[in-house]
This record gives sequence, C-alpha cells and structure tokens, in this order.
Amino acid sequence: MIVRDAVHAHGMRVVHDGPRQAPPVVLVHGSGASGASWGRVTEILAVRHHVVRVDLPGCGQSPPAPSYAVPGQAARLAALLDDLGLRQVVVAGHSSGGYVATSLLEQRPDLVRSLALVSTGPSLGALLPQPWLIRALSAPPLGPLLWRLRSDAVIRKGISATTARPVDVPDDAVAELKTMAYRTFRRILRENTAYVAERSVPERLAGLGRPVLVVFGAADPRWNPRSAHDYESVPGVRVEMLPGVGHVPLFEAPEPTSELLLRFAAA
Repeated sequence: MIVRDAVHAHGMRVVHDGPRQAPPVVLVHGSGASGASWGRVTEILAVRHHVVRVDLPGCGQSPPAPSYAVPGQAARLAALLDDLGLRQVVVAGHSSGGYVATSLLEQRPDLVRSLALVSTGPSLGALLPQPWLIRALSAPPLGPLLWRLRSDAVIRKGISATTARPVDVPDDAVAELKTMAYRTFRRILRENTAYVAERSVPERLAGLGRPVLVVFGAADPRWNPRSAHDYESVPGVRVEMLPGVGHVPLFEAPEPTSELLLRFAAA
C-alpha cells in the first residue's frame, strides 16, 4: 500500500508518497506545471522509494513569492530537506525543474547523492523555434488574453504542442495549471532564462562530482534533441534518448522514464 500525505512548508506544497523509511527521491516540476505532472511516474517510484514532490512557489497549490530566481527556489528546497532530515537524496527535475535541481546541488552538495535531468535544455543555444501556441501564451499581446480565456481544452492543446505523440493529460495536472497567474508565469520564465544564460547546465555540473542521468525525448520540439549530448562533457554522465518521445516523457512514456529513474537511483 502506498502512503500519501501533503503539507505546506517554506512556501511550497509538499506531497509525500511511499514508505518514509525507503530511499528518498525528490521530484521537481517544470515552468508553469506542478508536482501533479509527476503523478504517473510517482505511482511507479513510490513502490520502492519515499517520493517527495513539491509545487514550487506560485505553481499548483503553492502561494506566490516575492522572487522566482532559480537559486532562491533551490534554497527553499534545501530548507525543506533540512527540516525533513533528508540527506544524500536522488533529485530529478523535469524541464526547467532541472535548473532548480542543479542549483540545489551547486548550493548544497551534502543533500544530493545524484541528479536526474529530464528534458532539461543545456543552454539557450539549444532552444528550438517554439510551437505557435507556446509562443502566444508566453508573451504579449496574445498571452494575457489567452491566459484569461484558457480552458481545459486549451491547456491540453498547449501541452500537446510540446509532445511527439498523443497524451492523456491527468485532470489534476490540468486543474493546477489553471491556478497560476500570468504575471507569475512570465516572471518564472525570465528567471529560468537568466539562470541558464549566465552559465550552461553542463558547465555548472562539470566539477560537482555527482552521478548525473540525462533523459531526452528524441523528438523533443522545444529543445534540440542533439543537445542532450552537450552533457557528455560532465564526467560520469549517462545520456538516455527515448525514441518517438517529445518534451514531456512524464506523460508520453511514464513507464520507460520511471524504469530509467529506478535503475539510476539503485546504482
């Protein structure tokens, strides 16, 4: 039986799944999403692990914050892990959640045993021309209007614009996407861009001495899939490509993604 409970701490909603005495895995969502995006993966991981999911500030069921700078987000996560008494955890981030996970390792290497990055763009140069709906939602003048009018169907269409195959987006993930304010979304995007513009993710990881798993969809329409190999400059990195998968393996290929994470966590 999988045990689940949810609390709020350090300005974030925190959901625990699986037995508390099991090895911990921390899951961090991407821009505009919430911990619910990890739902299908969590069901698999929680059989063997204590899974900790967060809604970053301003996302899902977490309140807004004065700042959304990536290092500040990571500091909140570090404070949470300190409170929970968790050390040497496996941390996995999807998309820009990988920036928060990387920043956590930069700041507090004592907390992180290994790092998994799922669809995390390594540098701004790897960003592809975005699907039109993503461009429209991300900037004025259409962005604020589309945001106010967004329905479940529009949200599902926006997610599908980043995938390479049809996906069934869970209702809770859609519902929590609707809670975010447009201004918050824009601020989060700017801070994520600033973090990776300052220094690429492979450069940040190269000297940190932790095992790193990189999972990329071979048909990712947001980040050039070939850029996954930029991470090969990181000592000991393992790069895994998922054929026929786009930017959201959590929805498109939850079983293969979970199996990769389980093997990595057990290594």
